[in-house]
Amino acid sequence: MPTASKSRPAPRSGARRPRADSIEPDELRALYRRMLLIRRFEERAARAYSEAKIGGYCHLNLGEEATVVGLTAALAPSDYLYANYREHGYALARGISPERAMAELYGRSDGVSKGWGGSMHMFDGATRFMGGYGIVGGQIPLATGTALAIDYRGGSDVVMCLMGDGTTNIGAFHESLNIAALWHLPIVYVVNNNGLGMGTTVEQSSAEPELHRRAASYRMPSARVDGFDPIAVREAAEVARASASSGVPYLLETMTGRMKGHSVVDPARYRTREEADAAKAADPVTAFAARLISDGVLTPDEVDGLHREVLAEVDAAAAFADASPHPDVSTLFDYTYATPVPNDSRRLPGEALFPAAARPTRDVMEARA
Repeated sequence: MPTASKSRPAPRSGARRPRADSIEPDELRALYRRMLLIRRFEERAARAYSEAKIGGYCHLNLGEEATVVGLTAALAPSDYLYANYREHGYALARGISPERAMAELYGRSDGVSKGWGGSMHMFDGATRFMGGYGIVGGQIPLATGTALAIDYRGGSDVVMCLMGDGTTNIGAFHESLNIAALWHLPIVYVVNNNGLGMGTTVEQSSAEPELHRRAASYRMPSARVDGFDPIAVREAAEVARASASSGVPYLLETMTGRMKGHSVVDPARYRTREEADAAKAADPVTAFAARLISDGVLTPDEVDGLHREVLAEVDAAAAFADASPHPDVSTLFDYTYATPVPNDSRRLPGEALFPAAARPTRDVMEARA
């Protein structure tokens, strides 16, 4: 069985480490707090899954916190963000409250998708978080269409479309990049490369493992950035967004990591013990805290205080989710379509195709025979 690639892929050759002193201390503290919130939220989600409070699939952003906050920090409030199914951290970073996010994981009616979406299908129009998608690459054509709509209407917003490294092998990736380049659409495509498409290494699934280079086929600018550094990610994302805003779409590849398996039920046996230890040692949350302490932005006591504060916030979110009611079965079809559709079926599993009053009687059936 193939083993995983290095847990922390190197950033592109010659890349400099951005200076933290170029950013206001309050903003640096906010970046760290956001990373910490995502970490504790995802840890609590993993615990809730083991307690059977969360069902279905559940994919966590553990190890990707620096990438998540760096990317979202570069977006304007009116920009659109499309995610894949590893989306919890992006929902939080985009402004969805931990309570509504956790309630959605629990399948409760106070969840951001009314409890009907679950882990992979959060959606919030107010924050322009345009959802997670269970189908690999399902978000790419939709995000490209949104960029086309913005361009058609003469808007100034930008679309950011997230995906994993394995998604770059599907047809919709290439078709969408081609259209975006031809029509000069305001979109940034982001490949979060954690080295593994589920359990297969990028090197064993892609003839060009430097995935950002695929943009050259469409004469699209691209870059690779160290996804363990939130400041570097934010700077790279700002460059990408500025390009997209000017009508030149962009492909950004973040070299990030995955501390756990593909989902909460994946034991990740394709990794060696050394690779798993390396992933833990490259923890971006711990590294950024140490960096801020070293730079005098935070003290160890302040870091401890933030830990307690965030843990209390996540505990409150879990309590909120526990107290939230389950959605009524009568609302199952309320959000199938955005507008009413004639003859849409609302038949529940096990129900007859026709109501009793409309069913042919035995006499009628015999007469027809």
